[in-house]
Amino acid sequence: MKNILITGAMGQIGSELVMRMREIYGTDHVIASDIRKAGDHAVVQTGPFEILDVTKAETLFEAAKRHRVDTIIHLAALLSATAEEKPLLAWNLNMGGLVHALEVAKELGAQFFTPSSIGAFGPTTPKENTPQNTIQRPITMYGVNKVSGELLADYYHHKFGVDTRGLRFPGLISHVTPPGGGTTDYAVEIYYEAIKKGRYTSNIAQGTYMDMMYMPDALNAIITLMEADASKLRHRNAFNVTAMSVEPGEIAAEIRKHIPEFELDYDVDSAKQAIAESWPDSIDPTAAREEWGFRAEFDLEKMTNEMLAELSKKLLPIPTHT
Repeated sequence: MKNILITGAMGQIGSELVMRMREIYGTDHVIASDIRKAGDHAVVQTGPFEILDVTKAETLFEAAKRHRVDTIIHLAALLSATAEEKPLLAWNLNMGGLVHALEVAKELGAQFFTPSSIGAFGPTTPKENTPQNTIQRPITMYGVNKVSGELLADYYHHKFGVDTRGLRFPGLISHVTPPGGGTTDYAVEIYYEAIKKGRYTSNIAQGTYMDMMYMPDALNAIITLMEADASKLRHRNAFNVTAMSVEPGEIAAEIRKHIPEFELDYDVDSAKQAIAESWPDSIDPTAAREEWGFRAEFDLEKMTNEMLAELSKKLLPIPTHT
């Protein structure tokens, strides 16, 4: 990877991936892009930035060609809960933007990454230790987009030889970027509210297990996959990856080790709950481990330690001394 274009760079993954990749590959070699520009954001301040609407193919191609891009990390998308509220917008952005980005990769001979999700699974998928290859019949627009995206990336690889790669991400937890409309966002919000209020009301029901991953592990997974030997990638576009399978009460119990008075109650959002229940309880990342050496460093305990420490620095007032 020499010149890397990241779409959706102001989003949950993009805002941290840009900074990590600039550390590794050099500031001038990682071009961030998004439909909006926040002038004071580190992504904008620390390197090249393009305002791009991925639904407009020509401007995407022109920017990639101008920067001599050889790698595209395509992250621009609506997340699960938001996509369900605006399904037509989700289809136009998630699928229209993807096919445009794949076309650019084809024309420029660029390596290509786009994330899939556990949302690509559905209620008929095996719930426990979900296999790499299994039934995928999602019941949400986001899930339909993700399954379609997996197939489209496969098609561009087999038909046109594009070096496409991807991961099925679980819920991603970060202390850097606020939640952005995903079904698993409660697992981020709970840490913020633990610090700010000492209590949290979960919109996901007690006992609802979903896979999660701490953002540093997600970033490392993207970079490791993109650097992997292509000849060893049999699955290529939709590797299962995960770090933990947890439910709200387990996160709360871990938080109480640091904040004993923390309280958790429930006010279930029926729409989000229906989405959560259609997803697996746990997935099997064996293919990712065997084909390119995936491993996660953070379990629930280690992640909680770091989340609370970092959010305390950000959210709590700095003590003054008189």
